[in-house]
Amino acid sequence: MEIIDVNESNINSEHICCAITDKKGENCVASKKEWMRRLFSDGLVFKKLNVRGKVFIEYIPAERAWAPIDANGYMYIDCLWVSGKYQGQGYANALLTQCISDSKAKGKEGLVILSSDKKKPFLSDPRFLKHKGFAVCDTAEPYFQLLYLPFREGAVTPRFKNCCRAGRIAEKGIVLYYTNQCPFTEKYASLVAGVARDRGVDISVRKIESAEAAQNAPSPFTTYSFFYDGTFVSNEIFSEKKFLRFIGAKGL
Repeated sequence: MEIIDVNESNINSEHICCAITDKKGENCVASKKEWMRRLFSDGLVFKKLNVRGKVFIEYIPAERAWAPIDANGYMYIDCLWVSGKYQGQGYANALLTQCISDSKAKGKEGLVILSSDKKKPFLSDPRFLKHKGFAVCDTAEPYFQLLYLPFREGAVTPRFKNCCRAGRIAEKGIVLYYTNQCPFTEKYASLVAGVARDRGVDISVRKIESAEAAQNAPSPFTTYSFFYDGTFVSNEIFSEKKFLRFIGAKGL
């Protein structure tokens, strides 16, 4: 099957895999596409299998990545996702191979990607990446790993910025950071904020609106990071049910 690029010329007509359609009253696809439009001039690349399914890779020069990392000269992979019936057919290999070829053609030092010590939702599978030659180059609390694939010996080793290493913030209570890199964060951040208001629970929702802000964020995963009383809790997007369980467990 054909792998195609989604870019400024076809983004209006192409689906973006991670959010194929919106349900009535939602705006998930539009928020993601608008985020992508803003980043195309920064070198964002979005490649997908030409099917209506979640089979894609998204990457950007690390200097413009929405992540608190130092990785000058590298290409940062935002997301590599193959799901459902398309798994086990070599599509992840094909997408990664195209990313490698493209990055080498652009003179990059290598690839860098956010992962975890064990497979976790919304983070790339560390077993697959290490099988493909990626190695851990840095870690951050509580479970984040920065993996890299250098293209030459002697390439500078990427690292996390200090602002995101400890998994801590000074602010108490519930604090949620998010971006529109994922099409569903806008919906669920608003949902959680509404549930908190209805129950009289204080919450601070911080939408990250620029690469500069993301590069100074307190968590490696700027797409969605949930803190409570100064400690990182999860990068997994909370549904209403999960959020209610959380505040119930905290007696809020």
